[in-house]
Amino acid sequence: MNVSLQNKTAVIGGSTQGIGLAIAAEFARSGASCILLARNEEAMRNIVQTLDNTMNQVHRYFIADFSAPVQVKKVIDAIVSTTPVHILVNNTGGPAAGAITDAAAADFSQAFEQHLINNHLLAQAVLPSMKNEKYGRIINIISTSVRIPIDNLGVSNTIRAAVASWAKTLSNEVGKYNITVNSILPGYTKTQRLNAVLEVNAARAGISTVEFTKKMEEAIPMKRFGESFEIAAVAAFLASPAASYVNGVSIPVDGGRTGTI
Repeated sequence: MNVSLQNKTAVIGGSTQGIGLAIAAEFARSGASCILLARNEEAMRNIVQTLDNTMNQVHRYFIADFSAPVQVKKVIDAIVSTTPVHILVNNTGGPAAGAITDAAAADFSQAFEQHLINNHLLAQAVLPSMKNEKYGRIINIISTSVRIPIDNLGVSNTIRAAVASWAKTLSNEVGKYNITVNSILPGYTKTQRLNAVLEVNAARAGISTVEFTKKMEEAIPMKRFGESFEIAAVAAFLASPAASYVNGVSIPVDGGRTGTI
């Protein structure tokens, strides 16, 4: 099974922490040259120095604020003007927790731009080089809320579903070019984002974060939260030649928590 990413270039969003960082590290170990996109220049500068380069990879970073789609477009246009991109990982932090009844209209607009619009601009920019290279992998990091909405994540549930529908539609259009579009649906994974959600929901329930965490873990068949590297492993497979006929799917990586087939 060919899971090598050697001689491939990957653009990875939100790659200074959590799942994005784990994906960058896994892609580099698999042979890819990684281009990091995030806001924190100092963190990216340090990270590119730690990524595996034993297969002569060249790792780089670009500053991109996903709350400003115009800036994101300028950055990705600059990248593709000099570098063929084979793999795109759409990944950015989710909207703040909260009931949908409390959400302002602007919350939806902001989240729509931060997620779907940026994903679309990035995909449009890399598609020409993917077609020329006859190899393309677009991987979206979304959420299991695509299958079953998660309590107190009203805006996130709404926007994540829109991204999943966008991804499926795109996969139908670009598959003929040997470009696949797939989504990973992480369950509760040990990240800063999860810590914030735990704190908000624990306060809402009137119990300690430790007690709320135990209750959430008990609801997972594997009785634990996921690790970022476990999400990254699935992303590396989807990015590889081995996944050449996997297209247009949303794959939960959640320890079995999502109650659907």
